[in-house]
Amino acid sequence: MTDDIQPATGQTRFDFAELTPRERYKLLIGAVVPRPIAWVTTVNEAGIANAAPYSFFNCLSSDPAILAIGVENHADMRFKDTAHNIRVTEEFTVNIAAHANLHAMNATAVPFGPEIDEIAEAGLTMLPGEFVSCPQIAEAPVRFECRRHTTLNIGKSREIILGEVLAMHSHPGLVNDRHHVDPAALDALGRMGGHGYCRSNQTFDLPTMSLEEWAAFTSRQSEGLRG
Repeated sequence: MTDDIQPATGQTRFDFAELTPRERYKLLIGAVVPRPIAWVTTVNEAGIANAAPYSFFNCLSSDPAILAIGVENHADMRFKDTAHNIRVTEEFTVNIAAHANLHAMNATAVPFGPEIDEIAEAGLTMLPGEFVSCPQIAEAPVRFECRRHTTLNIGKSREIILGEVLAMHSHPGLVNDRHHVDPAALDALGRMGGHGYCRSNQTFDLPTMSLEEWAAFTSRQSEGLRG
């Protein structure tokens, strides 16, 4: 039994202690949405570049500037190229994938053998790193060069890598003089459940209210109910 209807509330409960890792995974990726995509470029000991997308990703701090990616190991618990490369070089670059990069990004997720250059297969243009040895994907609208800050070994199947951002690069016209990023121009991809994706080019603003604004808002709501 993977779920349980609670009589008191009518809500469905999923006890994670009773679920398989795959069942937990499906619930998490279906409910924690949309997730941003870290299109990570790294290099190995020989300087060979690798690119791979990860949607267990977000920014966690601005002082210091920290990005986090969750990297799953292979089924036999070997490190994937991204985790191995960051372990040996302590550097990586997070490229933000836009809708225009959809098919190239998806190509870098194909499980090619080690003899295949997935970057060439995806038709990507590499720019040299300025603060780290990892290349940047020229087609990505935003790129963050990162130095490994901390690696959290949370289990044998996955580790969480925190990277300190050393520099950000962007396409021209994407960031204004107040350091605001244009979300429509960015048109970043978001990951949904299953094979689903979404776009971030349709947004709305909702400022956080002050205490005074909240009091005025609730007063108007009460007056509306009384009317």
